[in-house]
Amino acid sequence: MSYRYAFVRHAICSPVTRALTTRAPARAANDNGNHHRASNEAVLQAALRHFGQHGLRAAEVARKHAEAAFFANDRLAYDWWLAICRTLDKRLARLTEGTLSVN
Repeated sequence: MSYRYAFVRHAICSPVTRALTTRAPARAANDNGNHHRASNEAVLQAALRHFGQHGLRAAEVARKHAEAAFFANDRLAYDWWLAICRTLDKRLARLTEGTLSVN
């Protein structure tokens, strides 16, 4: 006596169901949207140059620059270096913001 095995198909997995349903287009996990695209590009380029100069310690160097600018009361430089630090290491940037409270 021979046995035959038939695979069970569920309705949600059938080829007909897959063909008839429309899926939302998948977004990239790192897609940040288009807001502030020009400034994001400038910060990204600066962060890449900074990383090229300092290697793996680039985020820490950017944090030190941000701290120096904070204590020099230079808000624009502080924001710039914090943005570079955030691009390289978000956790370190959050810690820096937490320890240095800018009003």
